[in-house]
Amino acid sequence: MSRLPFFYGWLMVPAVMLISICTSPGQTYGVAVFNPYLREALGLSNSELSGAYMAGTVLASLPLTYIGALMDRYGPRRTLMGVVFVFGITCFGVTQVSGLFTLFIAFFFLRLLGQGSMGMLARNALAMWFHKRLGLASGLANVGMAVAVGGMPALGFWLIESYGWRGAYAVLGGAVWLLLFPLLIFVFRDRPEEMGLLPDGGEVAEDDAAGRVVPEDPAFTLRQVLRSPAYWIAVCCMASWSMSGTGVQFHIVSIFAGRGLEPAAVATMFSIYAFIIAGGRVGGGMLADRMPLNLLLALALVCQCAALISLNLVDAAWLPWVFPVCSATGSSLLMSVGETMWVRYYGRRHLGKIRGSVSTIGVAASGVGPFVMGVAFDYFGGFEQVLWGCAGLAAPLAVLALAATPPKLPQGK
Repeated sequence: MSRLPFFYGWLMVPAVMLISICTSPGQTYGVAVFNPYLREALGLSNSELSGAYMAGTVLASLPLTYIGALMDRYGPRRTLMGVVFVFGITCFGVTQVSGLFTLFIAFFFLRLLGQGSMGMLARNALAMWFHKRLGLASGLANVGMAVAVGGMPALGFWLIESYGWRGAYAVLGGAVWLLLFPLLIFVFRDRPEEMGLLPDGGEVAEDDAAGRVVPEDPAFTLRQVLRSPAYWIAVCCMASWSMSGTGVQFHIVSIFAGRGLEPAAVATMFSIYAFIIAGGRVGGGMLADRMPLNLLLALALVCQCAALISLNLVDAAWLPWVFPVCSATGSSLLMSVGETMWVRYYGRRHLGKIRGSVSTIGVAASGVGPFVMGVAFDYFGGFEQVLWGCAGLAAPLAVLALAATPPKLPQGK
């Protein structure tokens, strides 16, 4: 590895990008493609389907802190090997879904392993390799999510048409194994110290070769992190986005239909969203390397508020353009904060447990969002009221986000 003319961490960027793409079968934009077929095949109502999705997602959030602890103990690579193996089995298991309970079990493992564990572990590994340039590296890696959001719906429909919805999930599971196992064996590495390097490049001194944490690392414990106001402010802001963003994405076809728009407008919206987010996440990552993270967090919440308001107020003809611009910009800024804040504020030593606790709250919020919006639709006959409520939550959080400044490590604790 020392013969490479560049820092090995830059090979980790496309590796993390591919892992992010392979989480698609467990992401909302991937599952949403299968929803009509699941309802028809299993005879489920919208409330039953979204209820199973919420229950599976909320329960899936609970073990994520433990998954993070496994990463701290065994490293991201070994932990990912186990997670990818079980995730592939889960995709094959979806082919055996026969009712509401088995669908709930499938949702639980899809969300735990795909949406929760795989992405979290890959991003944690990237944080081991970069510090000053972590924003840029994360932004480049997150282009993979833009590719997935733009391409997964079309791929899902094609696979369903070719193999049926059960066969489509089996193909996706096989593809995950085929792509990720060679990557994890031959390319993926846990941290630069294993190769005699430091984050961002450079060589480790001889007395540092054991891989100890770099001196500037603050090394907060999880208990100390949970006493930090900045942690709870950031988590609440991110949970708000996760709840409303996932809820809107899950019900976007119905939301657009309520504004008189055809499904073609949804496809247009996702295409614009993917295009903007591809560049926005790189730009957001670069900003995270240069600007205070609390300011970027506040700007992300402002964009979230604007996106939610646009669904109610913007003229329907402009909605497929205005909404993705606001939403993708905010998502890019929020992702840049989420990729960099935890390691820069609290250090690498206990990053797995710290980020696992964050993912527990975020994944749970992503499960609650679709259910709350579904219940609101049944009660009010539309989404207008719940969208105003979500926007009203984002506005004060945007102001509160400014207080999420870097904490000082407690002394003698």
